[in-house]
Amino acid sequence: MKTSIAVGQTKNIILLMLAASSLTACNTVDRLNEIGMAPKQSAIIDPTMSAGYQPVSMPMPVKTEFPQQANSLWTGEKQGFFKDQRAKTVGDIMTVVIDIDDKGKMENATDRKRATSESAGLPALLGYETKLNKILPDAVDPSNLLSGTSSSSYAGDGTTDRKEKIKMKLAATVTQLLPNGNMVIKGIQEVRVNYENRVLQLAGVVRPQDVNVDNTISYDQIAEARISYGGKGQITDVQQPRNGAQLMDILFPF
Repeated sequence: MKTSIAVGQTKNIILLMLAASSLTACNTVDRLNEIGMAPKQSAIIDPTMSAGYQPVSMPMPVKTEFPQQANSLWTGEKQGFFKDQRAKTVGDIMTVVIDIDDKGKMENATDRKRATSESAGLPALLGYETKLNKILPDAVDPSNLLSGTSSSSYAGDGTTDRKEKIKMKLAATVTQLLPNGNMVIKGIQEVRVNYENRVLQLAGVVRPQDVNVDNTISYDQIAEARISYGGKGQITDVQQPRNGAQLMDILFPF
């Protein structure tokens, strides 16, 4: 019986190792093919045709109609008399200024103490206290039947200190116009330096009114902003744990 259990466990381990090796097989082949070569950069494609693209749908206000007045060049929906060079329709490009310099520091200290003392006795109870000697040992004192004490102490300290700083500009393309006039933008920038490919991605929703006259907008004026900055290459590869180590971290229960 023990032999069959050991055989079954061995089979499970082998299957687990095969599964782990299959997960890294494709990545290993790609890395072997790229030995001595710089990381490949992705092709420029229509963002709306990329895998996983979904149009943004958000609650919209009631559309207001602006009737055209006779002999008038102005309507309520116009933003100016002259041509506006800022991005305003699908396919237009605007520049996003990213200047993130966040700092956060938090310290917590907790000190808790508690002491409890309890006692109980039964010196007289309609004469029944004299019966206790027949039930309990002779050393029992009815006036001091129960006594208990307890104490607890807890002390804890915690400190968090973080700092993030990103400063750069990114050109983003308008991929969708929402019914209220807001624009959905998406931008990807790849820079390859010394066999390291740095990738900056951004997506979100902006108001036409927030776009500056020089066709730029600050990142903190983008609603539902998604900003990602990372890389791929030899430096990033060295900083990441091996796939087998990541698998063991997930499966190992201790």
